[in-house]
Amino acid sequence: MNFNALVMRKSILLFILFSFLISGSFLYSNGDDSGKNNSLTKEEIAAGWQLLFDGKTTNGWRGFEKSTLPEGWKVEDNCFVTVGKGGDLGGDVITETEYEDFELSLEWKISKGGNSGIFFHVLEDNYSAIYATGPEYQLLDDVGFPTKVEEWQKTGANYAMHNPSENKKLMPVGEFNSSRIKVKDGHVEHWLNGEMIVEYDLWSDDWKQRVQNCKWKDYPGYGLARKGHIGLQDHGSKIMFRDIKIRDLTDLGQPIFNTENLDGWSIHGTEKWFVENEVLVCESGPDEKYGYLATNKKYKDFIFHLKFLQEADGNSGVFFRSSLDGTKISGWQVEVAPKGHDTGGIYESYGRGWLYQIPDEKENILKPNDWNEMVILVKGDRVITWLNNEMMTDLTDQKIGEANGVIALQIHSGGGIKVSWKDLFVNEL
Repeated sequence: MNFNALVMRKSILLFILFSFLISGSFLYSNGDDSGKNNSLTKEEIAAGWQLLFDGKTTNGWRGFEKSTLPEGWKVEDNCFVTVGKGGDLGGDVITETEYEDFELSLEWKISKGGNSGIFFHVLEDNYSAIYATGPEYQLLDDVGFPTKVEEWQKTGANYAMHNPSENKKLMPVGEFNSSRIKVKDGHVEHWLNGEMIVEYDLWSDDWKQRVQNCKWKDYPGYGLARKGHIGLQDHGSKIMFRDIKIRDLTDLGQPIFNTENLDGWSIHGTEKWFVENEVLVCESGPDEKYGYLATNKKYKDFIFHLKFLQEADGNSGVFFRSSLDGTKISGWQVEVAPKGHDTGGIYESYGRGWLYQIPDEKENILKPNDWNEMVILVKGDRVITWLNNEMMTDLTDQKIGEANGVIALQIHSGGGIKVSWKDLFVNEL
């Protein structure tokens, strides 16, 4: 074979190889999305993002109020798909994990005339449906929906509450849209295809007024949770989801219990305060009187996360903006008590007494003989408490707003009491 023929042959082989690579790349980008979708870049991993859907399995998801996935959901073309059975036939799905502050990102493709939604802070147990508890980022075929829709029903809306921007960019049916939801300290942002289209503040006066003036007025727990599941809705339409990822933005602040000793705290009274197996324990002493464990530092505005376990009786409390003279405490207490005695309510010590007692229907939120999670938000003249993610108290009081003081844990008088505490974090505002 002469030199020119050899060069020609090599050129043809290179051309065929190059054409194959181009063709393979085209097929890769337009057909099999498994390599680029449902994955995280090194930068995303470093920023704390986690996948909620791996493109192959439904791990990490289950049905609302179910232990398994409803039959109306499946994996198809590397997407998490609701086939559109709707209602009890299809069932809505939620993440197994609960989230407080977070940024959620996903892509979705809707069918003609389709309707669905993305929910957050979803709770179960006391709620009959996913929409009765968590706010909804609406998904809709705005153009081809078979009936007339209001602005608060269109894609990107905070459903029934806030309209999306009029100039939003929505891809046509059959093409993927990108959505984001960011929740931080009660402030929420809805994003669509790279642009923010809605923002609002949970639990604000405006929020409460809007709830009372729309369909949610008949849903007493709507939008009040501090933490909950992410949910996707089956509303009778085929919807495809992919690239579902989340990063946790929850800032617990600083630990105020070091799990080893009582450094940073002062004991008031003769009741027992000690550390056992990295847990803070209070227990009645021989005098069976009131006792307090107070921070040495004062806290004005803060979010306090903590967990407690009522091992015996459980009559206790968490004081804030308070001062002590021996075992005489002046200030405000978030009640911690046995079931039926207003855990999460607010009591003013050596003052006006009860400022807020919880409704009877919320007494079942306390978990006897188990760890309970409490969050206390104190900002200005407002106090909000959550027990196991359910809002218990939302109180505005001028006298509280004027005060400053320590945080203190209480053990009640009477004897026979033992309460354990752990995961105590304060985020100063």
